[in-house]
Amino acid sequence: MHRPKLGWPRTIARPAISLYAAVFKPLRVSELATERTAGGAGEAALASYLTRFTGLTLLVLGDVMLDRYVLGDVRRISSEAPIPVLHAQSRRHVLGGAGNVAQNAASLGARAVLIGVHGDDGPADELAATVAAEPRIINRLVRVPGRPTTVKTRFMSGGHQLLRLDEEVTNPVAPEVETQILAQFEAALAGSDVVVLSDYAKGVLTDTVLARAIALSRAAGVMVVIDPKRARFGAYGLADVLTPNALEVARATGLEAATDAGAAIAGEAAREQADAGAVLVKRSEKGLTLVRRGAAPVHIPTRAQEVADVSGAGDTLVTAFALALAAGAAMPEAAALGNAAAGIVVGKHGTASVSHAELFDALHRTELLAIDEKVGDLDGVLARIAVWRGGGLRIGFTNGCFDLIHPGHVRLLARARAQCDRLVVGLNSDASVRRLKGPDRPVQSETARATVMASMASADLVVLFEEDTPQRLIEAIRPDILFKGADYTVDQVVGGEFVTAHGGRVVLIGLEEGHSTTNTIRRINSGS
Repeated sequence: MHRPKLGWPRTIARPAISLYAAVFKPLRVSELATERTAGGAGEAALASYLTRFTGLTLLVLGDVMLDRYVLGDVRRISSEAPIPVLHAQSRRHVLGGAGNVAQNAASLGARAVLIGVHGDDGPADELAATVAAEPRIINRLVRVPGRPTTVKTRFMSGGHQLLRLDEEVTNPVAPEVETQILAQFEAALAGSDVVVLSDYAKGVLTDTVLARAIALSRAAGVMVVIDPKRARFGAYGLADVLTPNALEVARATGLEAATDAGAAIAGEAAREQADAGAVLVKRSEKGLTLVRRGAAPVHIPTRAQEVADVSGAGDTLVTAFALALAAGAAMPEAAALGNAAAGIVVGKHGTASVSHAELFDALHRTELLAIDEKVGDLDGVLARIAVWRGGGLRIGFTNGCFDLIHPGHVRLLARARAQCDRLVVGLNSDASVRRLKGPDRPVQSETARATVMASMASADLVVLFEEDTPQRLIEAIRPDILFKGADYTVDQVVGGEFVTAHGGRVVLIGLEEGHSTTNTIRRINSGS
């Protein structure tokens, strides 16, 4: 039987880390508020995965809590002690812990099956009623007499938390309860698309429960995402993805995760410790670092966001991340989607969830602001392409002056984009156009042409080149498919021989009759 690795011994940590750093050069993805995402798709393109959430079922097993809020204002200091006196004005309660994962899944349009434990007490009834109020959550909670329901009560004034009261026990559940939990899990697994194990160290995810849940999921071919809380990650052995925060990964590995490089190294050590497929390190305002077996780490900076409350943001992130994976997103894309969801929820007070509509609108709004960010230099373009390829995406390339965009251009680009996963457009610089077309061209500057091209949904990236031909670009990008208009033959296409020699192919696309930039300019000049 395969035994999970327990990480690097301290005596060999430095050589192992040095080798890792030399082999894998991390990729940095610029800020999501103004940049295209780690997975390569613009944030609006990420929204396409949201449409698939409604057909998915997320199975969440872990520590379920009842989060209560006492809301009011503070008008004076107590005469009994130097503490504020809260005048309570309202109360509310929501699902917390693993329950918040289920609530987020339901808010995003998916179905959630919730497994955990609660007591035989008043809070348990509140918890059950809260679950019953959400039709997309299936209640498979186990009632345990004598064990109190975990309740966290936050006392709030003006959006500020004054005090938190925790009512709980954290000792491991008894063997007979483990049996009930696993029976519920096994019964629900067959109809589930992805599993989240939400560990808040409250006693549900014992060694036995963890090992059996992971083994059952692997046997069923269902991906397991674990939000860990243990001091060491060996108990999460063979999980697909762990999602610790920076403090948790530092505690587990003894390695600091404050910088990009540190997070990548600590994340890899954590991945080795659990023999997991990947580790997604949550780094608060510094974003995310994704480390996968055999791949370069990817850094995803956080989006600019005014933070109201970070409660439950990790639950939101792991939920959106897991659902995106189940919807077919590459792991960097799923991480970017989770990052976007967490960016919304931190703007809300208290434990909160993100709705399908909120995330959809936010993704599209960001894309409208980020049109110019599709335009990059060659180094930036190559970094993005490397991430895309890491997700198994096919890269297409085409090029041209694109001086005055006409319907022929639009249809050519749309047909090219339909045959690949990402389309890179090479754009002749102004100097290059003048050499090819004459001193009166281009009509529009390279900045204007690049902006117009970037506004088109068919173009995923736009890169300028100074040469008369895109040969250098093509050799650097190594596209899987090279597109050109059918007014060329395959042997005339610049870069065609290089692409086919490296396993790619050349595709000629039929042109629309009656559309030509040169003829349009001639008609304008003649007044016809």
